[in-house]
Parts: sequence; structure tokens; C-alpha cells
Amino acid sequence: MAKIFCVANQKGGVGKTTTTVNLSAGLAKVGQRVLMVDLDPQGNATMGSGVDKRALKLTVYDVLLESASVAEARVRSDRLIEAGCAYDVLGANRELAGAEVELVDIERREKRLKLALAEVAKDYDFVLIDCPPSLSLLTLNGLCAAHGVIVPMQCEYFALEGLSDLVNTIKQVHANLNKDLEIIGLLRVMFDPRITLQQQVSDQLKSHFAEKVFDTVIPRNVRLAEAPSYGLPGVAFDPAARGSQAFVDFAQEMVQRLAKMK
Repeated sequence: MAKIFCVANQKGGVGKTTTTVNLSAGLAKVGQRVLMVDLDPQGNATMGSGVDKRALKLTVYDVLLESASVAEARVRSDRLIEAGCAYDVLGANRELAGAEVELVDIERREKRLKLALAEVAKDYDFVLIDCPPSLSLLTLNGLCAAHGVIVPMQCEYFALEGLSDLVNTIKQVHANLNKDLEIIGLLRVMFDPRITLQQQVSDQLKSHFAEKVFDTVIPRNVRLAEAPSYGLPGVAFDPAARGSQAFVDFAQEMVQRLAKMK
């Protein structure tokens, strides 16, 4: 049965989408069966997975409104198959912005994604959900469906401020909607060891959150930043880049954590 993880952080621009697509590709590369769910109306995770969001006939929007199943809506990029790191994509486009309004008056509105994913749980080892930066009904669907949250964060002062807000949100969802939800770990991204402040914040994280901080650190890497413009995860675009190799290491760490959780 699949383990379902949200990649979430209420602060924007911290590399949530980069983390989601590269971890998906990294997990696929080490032999895991992966579904990536794009819950952001911008559709960046969809485009970054080699899928044209404008050409999609069915998206996560149709799944949330129960007019299509995950099995009908999922797609897979030929370019990722060629790169040896293919995963299934439940894509998103601008239509998804309308789902917020349409879901408001519907029964079980925050559980729609959970129910849909339950039908395909046996097909995957991992389901990764890319959440929007705001705490919306879409994010709530992701948090209600997930077993845990992976939090990508930069080692900067404001990131610590945002983290406390996210921890409170997760506690509220845990208490009221999803008893399984917990923080799986904090992933340090865009890390530059030459910057003293980043080292200090990293040390603070480790002293406060201990084993909740992943061992893998994702370095600041130009090739990872370039990859989305080619419609690929960095792991497929330039497998030899430091950032890509770090995500494959992170994928292996996730597999090991999953083995301990069972």
C-alpha cells in the first residue's frame, strides 16, 4: 500500500515543487512506484514532470469533483521513461482554481482526494502531493489524504517563523480531520554552507527537531533551477549535477524511513 506524503510549506518560494518533482524522479530511479499529485492551479509540478498541462483531457480537478477516477486521469511522460525515472502524474491546470468555489457546498469536501487515492493505493509505493503555498481547501484535501508531511525549507530566519505556523496547522488537522498526519521530516534546500547564517539555522533546526531533520541536504544548484524550463526534473535533465545526486540520495533516505515506519 502506498505511503502518501504532502510536500508543504505555507511560505512561498521555498522549493516545494522542485522538491516534489525531483523526489518523485529520484524514487522512480531507485525502483519505487510513484504517483505525483499536483494540487496547485499553476500546474508547475505538472509541467516540470514533462507533461503539457494545456493538453490534459482530465486533471485532479475532475478527480476532486468525482467526474473521473485517478486511474482515468493519470498520465506518464515519455521523456521521463527515456530518462529511466518515470512516474505517474495526476496533473493540474487553471481549471483547478475553480474547484475551491465548487467544493465549498459539497459533502466530504476535504476528503475527496483521500477517497480517490484509496482506489489506487495498491498501485504505488509512494504518492507525493505538491500543495499550494496557502492553507486552502486544496491544501486541506492534501493534508487529509496524507500519512505525513515533508517540509522543504531554506535555512533562513524567516523560514523558522513560517515553520511554526505550519506546525500549528498540522496539529489542527491532526486533531480534527486526520489522526495519521505527522511531520515526517524537514528537508534543508538551497543550502550554501559558505553562509554562516545558514549553518546557524541548520544547527538550530537539528537541536530543536533532532531526528525529524533529514540527513540529506539539497545544495543550491543552477542545474536544478534550469531544469523546469526544459520541462523536466533535475534528476532527468542533468543526472550528474550535485543537486540531482542529492535528490537521489534523499529518495534512498525516504525508502529507508518508510521501511522503519512499517
